[in-house]
Amino acid sequence: MTTIYDIAKKANVSPMTVSRVINNKGNISEKTRKKVEAVIQELNYIPNYAARSLNIKKTKILSLVIPDITNPFFTKVARGAADKANQLGYQLMLCNTDEDPEKESGYIDALISKMVDGVIIAPTGNQSKKNLKKLVKNKIPFTLIDRMIDDLPCDMVLGNNHEGTRELVQHLIDRGHKKIAIIHAPLDISTSKERYQTYVETLKVNDLSFNENLVIQAHYKQEEEWDSINGLLLLPEEERPTAIFAANNFIAINAITTLRNKNIRVPEDIAVVCFDDLEPYSNFDPFFTVASQPAYDFGYMGTQLVIERVEENGPSEYRKIHLQPTLIVRKSSNAFIK
Repeated sequence: MTTIYDIAKKANVSPMTVSRVINNKGNISEKTRKKVEAVIQELNYIPNYAARSLNIKKTKILSLVIPDITNPFFTKVARGAADKANQLGYQLMLCNTDEDPEKESGYIDALISKMVDGVIIAPTGNQSKKNLKKLVKNKIPFTLIDRMIDDLPCDMVLGNNHEGTRELVQHLIDRGHKKIAIIHAPLDISTSKERYQTYVETLKVNDLSFNENLVIQAHYKQEEEWDSINGLLLLPEEERPTAIFAANNFIAINAITTLRNKNIRVPEDIAVVCFDDLEPYSNFDPFFTVASQPAYDFGYMGTQLVIERVEENGPSEYRKIHLQPTLIVRKSSNAFIK
């Protein structure tokens, strides 16, 4: 871990000068201040504020870092994490990244500074790897939940994206759909990539052709205005999809809202299925056919695993736990194509 002594040596100033720059105290020339700040940035130094006042081994504080607290899936994740943390005598700090890797980076810097004992995180995507390496460097254990990133020393609690997607797409095929569109998030997010790949595989297994015109990339966030689906609706009638697989619940909401605004009926004209349930939206009509994941367990188990690392009583090998989704068939796909 970089110290003020490392900075002082590289900047050719005293440790006291570095301390004054960090704390914005004392009379220091602007030239010296800029020189020290440049070295701080170069060495990626993160001030350890907690260590200045307390010399303790554990803070009993964890952090849950999630990409979208407004998504009911992550709301349940947070509840599970908070329950397990409280049960084992820890406090939980919540950080919401809004699917923004830069915001995620800032949170992680702050968490390192505040000496949290461990982190439970659903990363924003592959770009998160450099952020998570900062936790590795500072020896802060973390558990990845929902989304994975390769080649990181950590435990993971993941969903079975392959099985959930296969069941949803097969459900549509069994109802006679042959032109099935997919709306997915960026493929640098592991859940989106796995769901997209399984969609393609399931079409192939059923001898259905893959049509790039039926593939739309959107994102996992909720928006008031959403036009990603327009490309599907502008296709010639013979190519237009009769069903849509939405890679998450917010994509499904946006899709059905757009279809409704264009007087296209669900499921009579276009069926819609999606990953993750939407209980708070129970008045939304039509109710979604979903691959429902045990969101609460992601947070609960992820927190359990990270606490075991913090307290050094977990196994030597890192664990990867897969939680199974449940297919729930409802009105949004309850029509047969003949």
